[in-house]
Amino acid sequence: MSTETEAVEYKGYDTNIIYDYKEQPDVVSGRCDNCGNAHFKSSVKDYVFLRECRKCGMKKSI
Repeated sequence: MSTETEAVEYKGYDTNIIYDYKEQPDVVSGRCDNCGNAHFKSSVKDYVFLRECRKCGMKKSI
């Protein structure tokens, strides 16, 4: 049994910043701009919808 490591290429976005969707919409709709992942954690606080990538942690307020 061989173990293959998946090489992940990030685009260089800072994952500590919360990006605004109006100023920076998705390059590919429904995908993370940083890693291309389609799975997100989402939360709502004070009527602001926050989407966080499960793979790299990039955040956008929608």
